Amino acid sequence: MQFHLGKHPRQISFLQGLLCSVTLAAGCVVAMPATLAAEKVTIRFGPFQHSLEIADLETFAKTGRLPENLEMFSSVLTPQIRELLNRRLKLDPAFADKFVDELVRSPAGKQLVTSLGTAIPGSTVESLQTALYLGLRQVNGLNVIDFLRAYPDKNITVDATKALEIAVELNPNSLQSQALGVLLERQLLVNQNTAFQPSFDPATIGQAAVQQQSLTLQDQKRQRLIPVDIYWSRVDAQAPLVVISHGFGANRKFLTYLARHLASHGITVAAIEHPGSNGAAVSRSSEKVNLAQLLPAREFIERPQDVSFLLNELAKLNTQPGQLQGQFQTEKVTVIGHSLGGYTALALAGGEVNLEALQQFCKTSLSVGESPGDWLQCAAAPLKEKKLQLKDERVKSAIALNPLVGQLFGNNGLARINQPVLLLTSTDDVFTPTFKHQIAPFTQLRGAKYLVTAIGGTHLSILDSAYSVSAATTITKEKRGQETDSLRQLVRGVSLAFIKQQTPDAKTYSPFLTPAYAQSLSTRQLPLRLNSDLPENLKSWLGLVQK
Repeated sequence: MQFHLGKHPRQISFLQGLLCSVTLAAGCVVAMPATLAAEKVTIRFGPFQHSLEIADLETFAKTGRLPENLEMFSSVLTPQIRELLNRRLKLDPAFADKFVDELVRSPAGKQLVTSLGTAIPGSTVESLQTALYLGLRQVNGLNVIDFLRAYPDKNITVDATKALEIAVELNPNSLQSQALGVLLERQLLVNQNTAFQPSFDPATIGQAAVQQQSLTLQDQKRQRLIPVDIYWSRVDAQAPLVVISHGFGANRKFLTYLARHLASHGITVAAIEHPGSNGAAVSRSSEKVNLAQLLPAREFIERPQDVSFLLNELAKLNTQPGQLQGQFQTEKVTVIGHSLGGYTALALAGGEVNLEALQQFCKTSLSVGESPGDWLQCAAAPLKEKKLQLKDERVKSAIALNPLVGQLFGNNGLARINQPVLLLTSTDDVFTPTFKHQIAPFTQLRGAKYLVTAIGGTHLSILDSAYSVSAATTITKEKRGQETDSLRQLVRGVSLAFIKQQTPDAKTYSPFLTPAYAQSLSTRQLPLRLNSDLPENLKSWLGLVQK
């Protein structure tokens, strides 16, 4: 997924920046007693400076009414900001100590405390940790008001300019995911008695020479032109056909390295381009700042239908003379999708889209503090249907890489999938944060499932290193290139192994769907994990933060 964004609205104020900083830095605390409690907060914005009572700010947060002292901030203290002030970071008490202990040692945790300090001039690491520690003692979790009240000084100064800079880069959901990353690195680790020593490497290019052909298919019924790139070599008659679906604003070239890799091992791959949500379509909508308006609502229906149409056309090509005759196993298909393509793959595998749940979220919970993916999913809210079933019986398994999920499938729509699913999450993904878009959805899955976790990976880390990403379509720095080579190696290996589970070679490739394989490719900069379930304590915390 890539995004075109206009200027950030002024409603992303110092309060949001403070909330964003507090949300993640909450994990960076140590136990220290506070001797004072803040009563006032001074807002500094360039030469402008104004003090107000924290009690007045709390009144606004609780009631929505602006006390007289806050009326001058009426253009800033919007209902969205009120919602941010009331948002709480919830931690399972039994899990909090380990959470704090792990995060405070991490470079990311130390950096976040530093960032928070720039937004609060005159603060010290000790004063910030004290406020955060005491705030976290709240039964219902930590919010901004708790933090302000716990600050060990009668007056706390907030530099709105610095806080705004933090807010532009961070949102509570992605911060929560980054904080969780430190825990996932340890909690998802599976200790091995012996080193992983496979007899071959599934990430190595196969011996068969890969051929490629580009086609443009016309769906006259839906008035859509569907470009597709076909990759093939020798035909493995037992292997499924693979369809690759790109993310929002991307195109069919984004996973070329993976398509060629699979084809070199005898697997035919069709990389499809969705005309309603590719780069050209997003460019036509680039003047729209609201992400919920960048995508036509029906694109959430059209994308799965694009794949079904493609399978129909490839079945016809199977019977026609030419290079592609007999190349496509259209009755046994694996769909690989990234971001919005991940949604597409899950819908085709049988996930039931719950538009009622989505509409409720978009109506009551969407705010300026949500991630871009949370906004983008709301593009589907205008659809009139209550639920959507877009399953294609020919799709026998799905690989969802950093999928856009959120509320699209409700609380149990993914439980309807009976096919194997491999899901990738990256803990520094600010577009589709780990919690809402991958970890929680993973717990819904009931069939054979695998979770690949890239600790510190970002939304575009798995993309082909040669694939060009415009600076205009990204918000934050992405980790790509050499520093994420190990992740792309893992994606090649586990994708091939996952697909081979539908062939007589399943047993040969099964060792590469184990924690040992992923951990063998880990680096200090990018720890990698592969699990078929979550530890119970992680499930417990997940249940808490979802309430």
